[in-house]
This record gives sequence, C-alpha cells and structure tokens, in this order.
Amino acid sequence: MTELHTSQYPGMTVADRTGVLVVTLDRPPANALNRALIRSLTGLFAGFAAEPDAPPVMLTGHGDRFFTAGGDIKELEGAAHTEIGARMRDFHALLVAMDRFPRPVVCAVNGHCVGGGMEIALFADRVLAVEHAQFGFPEINHGLLPADKGIQRAGQVLGTRRAGKMLLSGELFDAHRAREIGLVDTITGPGELLDQAVACALAAGSKAPVLYGALKQSLNAPDDTRDEAYLHRTIASAAAYFDDPAARERRENWKKN
Repeated sequence: MTELHTSQYPGMTVADRTGVLVVTLDRPPANALNRALIRSLTGLFAGFAAEPDAPPVMLTGHGDRFFTAGGDIKELEGAAHTEIGARMRDFHALLVAMDRFPRPVVCAVNGHCVGGGMEIALFADRVLAVEHAQFGFPEINHGLLPADKGIQRAGQVLGTRRAGKMLLSGELFDAHRAREIGLVDTITGPGELLDQAVACALAAGSKAPVLYGALKQSLNAPDDTRDEAYLHRTIASAAAYFDDPAARERRENWKKN
C-alpha cells in the first residue's frame, strides 16, 4: 500500500489495518462535513483510485454518537450565495470519486448517519451499523437540499417512491428500518463494529481487483455527461434556495436548536 501521511487529510485520521485503509471522520462533536474534510475524502478516493495497489477502504466516525451529522451549517453563517454553490460542487466531487473508486468501500456506521452521511453510505459497497444508529435526509426541514447525485443514488438503491418519502418528509429512521430497506447489510454491537467492518473489507478485497473494479464500473455506470447534469441541477437548486426566505428561516431555527 502507498505510504500514508495523515497530515494530508485534515478532519480525519487514516490508518492501515491489515491491508484495509481505515478512515475515521474526526471532527467533534458531530463529525460534521466541512469543506476541508470533504476535500480530504475526495482527495483520498481520487488519489488511491489511480494506484495499482489501491486498498479496500473502511469509513467510520469518531466516538459513539455520530458517523456524521452531515454538512457543517456553521460554514454558511454570513456566507454569500456563491459559497453554497462552491460547497455543493465540492460535495458532488466527493460522490463522483466514491462512485468511481474501483476497490471495496465499507461504512461502519457508529451513530447518526444523516444528510451528507446518508449520501456517503449510499455510495458504499457494504454498510454495517450499530443498533442505535439513525439515518435520514433531514435537509428539507433545515432549509437545505442534498446533492442531486446523492438524490439520484437514493432512488436507484432504495427505490424512487421510498427515497421520495424520506427526502420529502425529512424524518429519521433506525438501523432496523435501514436494514429492511437494503441500506444497511448488518447490525452489530458497538464493540464488534470495527472488527466486523474490517473483516468485511478484507473479504471483499481478496477478490481479484481487476474483476471487482470491472463489476463496480458496470453496476455504477459512471457517465461524465450525466454527472455534469447532476452538478448543474445541484448548483441551480442551491442558488435558488440559499436566499429564499422560507428556507433561510428554517436554517436559522435549526441553528438555534
């Protein structure tokens, strides 16, 4: 495996565990996704995708309450509308990098996995979760929207009608419901989560890389033109809602709570 320098990846820790790249989102208290962390993740996936010995990746969150609470809304305080567009462009790039990563990606969900966290989980090959984990797309209640690429992925993985109910209600649901709908593969105890997730990544990583990568490419069918259309819709939607009074009021109320 290519030598790692964790200083290259602000907002997260990176470790080699028996050939699995263990990436821990580490921004207490809620591991919120600020632009630096989003760029760290994008750089990691894009960088290792080009390596002939790219390792399986296991993603988790620091602590026992949050995988990630999603986007860091504090970054938007006092920001111009162009800032939300730039932020969404960065997050779109992360989803594209995950979509095209040829090696196994396993999420070990150790707590709340909402908003951007849900989108990350949807681009993983396998998802393990603790019983107290919570999932959902709360953006509609917080004056925000997910990335269009994440919305499309939700429809593909979970079904359009089911994804629509989640997105349009903003309601959260537990790990058992997540397993019922195919978002989560395994529910495990907190003490076993990381070991089981590493074992899952190792098992997937034992497959011939050329075959694993080819199958992922066929399943995900990456398409530059389609991704550009997703990005265009994401930026256009962000420009429309960022200064909308009703959406702004919801963001302000959320920050107060």
